[in-house]
Amino acid sequence: MGMRQKGMLGATAITGAAVLGYAAVIERNWFTVRRHQVPVLPAGSKPLRLLHISDAHLTPGRHRMLSFLRTLDALEPDLVVNTGDSIAHKQAVTPLLDALGPLLDRPGVFVFGSNDLYSPRPKNPTSYLWRTSAEEHRRHVPDLPWAELGAGMEAAGWLNANNYRSRIKVGDFDIEVAGVHDSHIARDRYDRIAGKADRTADLRLGVMHSPEPTIMDRFVADGFDLLLAGHTHGGQVCLPGFGTLVTNCGIEPARARGLHQHPAGPGLHRRAFLHVSAGLGTSPYAPVRFFCRPEVALLTLVPKIG
Repeated sequence: MGMRQKGMLGATAITGAAVLGYAAVIERNWFTVRRHQVPVLPAGSKPLRLLHISDAHLTPGRHRMLSFLRTLDALEPDLVVNTGDSIAHKQAVTPLLDALGPLLDRPGVFVFGSNDLYSPRPKNPTSYLWRTSAEEHRRHVPDLPWAELGAGMEAAGWLNANNYRSRIKVGDFDIEVAGVHDSHIARDRYDRIAGKADRTADLRLGVMHSPEPTIMDRFVADGFDLLLAGHTHGGQVCLPGFGTLVTNCGIEPARARGLHQHPAGPGLHRRAFLHVSAGLGTSPYAPVRFFCRPEVALLTLVPKIG
């Protein structure tokens, strides 16, 4: 091998190490708050601030994430929605609840994701290019303290929306909430919550972990205005100028994060707004993010247009 080839290989190795270091150390801990305005409330309503949290995948030692979570009550949300995959370790429940702190005193809603039940396992991250991770979670019984996690949030007054439908009061707002457990591991039971949403409610909110189009179709058909999901991590590793490579579920890459509508196609009579969170964390076995910063979202809900 000539000196020029050796030099090129050396430069490539240095660049690769720098990119990996950035993705694992800097961007993985570069938390941000995304802000969107969503016109879903009745005419004349005052704004409602909804904080969407998802996919913390908390493990011991994530002190920067816990510090970020402690700042979020300063956003003064009226409602907090957690769309799952909050933990990834048996000892993560207490630190998570402590970090949420005063947010637990606010009205809240939650559903579980697969990693609230099943601890992560090492795997080749490139396998997501040709299949999802759903099968691995069907091979063993839950081994994480999901019940303790749920009990902690319920004890604070948050609504457990896993395959459940109810009404909550948020200030002057009457909100109908319906949610499903994680479709990614076939625990969703939409038939338990099916039925037309109440048009007299101020807001009809559908909550899920994995944004599977078939489930979202049913929420829309039943008349829900706003759908919230996580799971995708926004792709987690994205390419500049291209974006998300994989979503690990049925939604297409173009809607793997951010505010969209569902269904996405033109000429449809009924649609809902959809927010997919890119989430806060990663699997402990793939601790990198690239062009996909960890996030929460503050959605300011305002009156419908027209």
